[in-house]
Amino acid sequence: MNKKSKTKAAIGAAAIGSAAIAAALLYANKRKKKDEPKPTVPSGEQPETD
Repeated sequence: MNKKSKTKAAIGAAAIGSAAIAAALLYANKRKKKDEPKPTVPSGEQPETD
């Protein structure tokens, strides 16, 4: 392997790693939002009257 191909391989690995980290963060954020309780309508009012 020459220096140029090693550089290309390193750039490719960095791009794949960055994409994997971004996907993991998006997944974790999505799960966190899903676990939050849904807000309820206060005092029995119809939600259309907000």
